Amino acid sequence: MNTSQNMIVAVLAALLAAGCSATHHAADVREADDIDRVTVGTVQKEIRLGMSAADVASVLGSPNIVTTDDQRQETWIYDKISTDVTYSRSSGTIVGLIFGSSAGGAGVGSTSAGSTSTSQRTLTVIIKFDGNNAVRDFSYHTSRF
Repeated sequence: MNTSQNMIVAVLAALLAAGCSATHHAADVREADDIDRVTVGTVQKEIRLGMSAADVASVLGSPNIVTTDDQRQETWIYDKISTDVTYSRSSGTIVGLIFGSSAGGAGVGSTSAGSTSTSQRTLTVIIKFDGNNAVRDFSYHTSRF
């Protein structure tokens, strides 16, 4: 293999390594994001009328707010706000031959690029219990901006 072919192979290997690294970081972020999250899907799938307060707590965890009405019936409110920041960055080293100068020779440089995206999500879940601590009504609202 001549020098220019070696250079091309080195550049392609550096780009491939940078791409694999970015994919690894994105997978780490997704895994951390999925732990202990209250979602609309969880509410729709798991919460049912007549369900006990203990079962609700085991599915959704502790509520942010607990209130009682004039009949001493509890209302649980789950109010979640999430800010998602996604950042991707890649960098590499460029090795090449320098032409056009009197000295000629090899050159080494580096390059990097990145991008970020930020969004916010809200989820409010309201669960009302009857006198026996069973779900008598529930509602939810979600937004993303």
